[in-house]
Amino acid sequence: MGSIRKQTIISSLLVYVGFIIGAINTYFYTKNGSFTPEQYALTRIFFDFAQNMTAFGALGVIPVIYKFYPYYKDNLEKHKIDLMTWGMLASLIGFLLILLLGLYFQPIFVHQFTEKSKLILDYYYWMFPFALGMLLFSTLEGFAWALQKTVVTNFLRETFLRIITSIIIVLYYFKIISFDRFVQIFACLYLLVFLVMLIFLLNTGELHFPSVISRVTKKFWKKMLSMQILIYCGTLIASIAATIDSFIIAKFQGLVVVGVFVFAQYAANLVQVPQRSIQAISAGVLSRAWKDKNYQEISRIYKRSCINLMLIALFIFGNLWLNVHQGIQVLHIQKEYETGLGVIFILGLVRIIDAATGLNGMVIATSTFWRFEFFSGVILLALRLPLTYYLIKNYGILGSAVAELVSYSCYNLIRFEFLRRKFNMQPFDGKTVLALLVTGFAYFTAFYVFNNIEGFVGITIRTITFSGIMVAGIFALQLTPDALQLYHNFKKRFE
Repeated sequence: MGSIRKQTIISSLLVYVGFIIGAINTYFYTKNGSFTPEQYALTRIFFDFAQNMTAFGALGVIPVIYKFYPYYKDNLEKHKIDLMTWGMLASLIGFLLILLLGLYFQPIFVHQFTEKSKLILDYYYWMFPFALGMLLFSTLEGFAWALQKTVVTNFLRETFLRIITSIIIVLYYFKIISFDRFVQIFACLYLLVFLVMLIFLLNTGELHFPSVISRVTKKFWKKMLSMQILIYCGTLIASIAATIDSFIIAKFQGLVVVGVFVFAQYAANLVQVPQRSIQAISAGVLSRAWKDKNYQEISRIYKRSCINLMLIALFIFGNLWLNVHQGIQVLHIQKEYETGLGVIFILGLVRIIDAATGLNGMVIATSTFWRFEFFSGVILLALRLPLTYYLIKNYGILGSAVAELVSYSCYNLIRFEFLRRKFNMQPFDGKTVLALLVTGFAYFTAFYVFNNIEGFVGITIRTITFSGIMVAGIFALQLTPDALQLYHNFKKRFE
């Protein structure tokens, strides 16, 4: 767990730097006199559209890259590894299909959003270069995961991308560029990040594009293809399930409501940052452990990930929920965004549940039972689509949050049960209960003692109180061995 822990810390720090920059960006998106909620919502539509197009256009090749890379590395010289040749080729073919489908379905798209979300239609074609950049970067990112160079990928995706976004936000905020120009530059951001990633990997000497089919490809292509087909379907299903809400909200409620929902999602997603970091880092490690049949290591990583991610998620969400309402008022965020507080709470619970079940998805995806990811994804989509459609239509964005809570709770329960029954991996114990009790005690202490103190002073006092009790409880009750190890490592640096 040492290498994973070290990379997770570095990656999480980089990601949180990115989130701080992202929080500043969100502030300028949402403060009085800045972007309208519709304009802010459009940036989210770009991301959701690109995420779905990436899932479709990648043709399932990204998990294949980090799953099979150990076999290429163990049997071929670097310059003969042709894995990325086929990976990039598949992505380019996939994008051509996206373009053709985009042109074909454009009239249907127009019909869905003309009435309440016309701004989407004004910039419809600019979503495609954004999607291309995300697709190409994601393909290279899968290879970097296999190389365990996740610090760089996390920096580029979570930090560098937001820095460039900050620049164009400032340019628009001070009226140096028009909103049209802002969108056009915004659409090219991922292409820039892809080029930086490509140059980095080429300079490492690890990335090659040989045209000759290697003996490893000849040996494993049938297994790779069968995995690719099922994972492709599963990835597409998961992507649709994760992003469908913003499009349904845009159809029934309009882009103003999408903007409120996006703001609430951003706040709740703070809880998920460490999980995103450790998933990227663990992909290569777990793939190697499955290849070597090191089940003890897999079980250890799974169990540690559950308690560590749950503690971090509880810590972040506790501080967030204690202060979010007063934070909106203190920062002079537009009044419309206060209507999303209930959504923040429910989505925060979703992120905590997802964090508490750890790396269950990555453990399954890198195993020989990766087909199960597809079947569990089908169940997720079967729950998510009708629930989201019905609840948004009748209850607005709060209904969307409830649909996500129900569907993802069932989804994680299914994956948890699969690992428990198939591999006897059960990550929860008494310390899980203790973690919840410590969090509850810390939250209610900070809330009832200091809730009447307003402004930045109140936010600071509540944060210090809650955080202090949480950290003290984690160490006093020894809720995770990684906490003590981190402390000792930190202490040694200063001795």
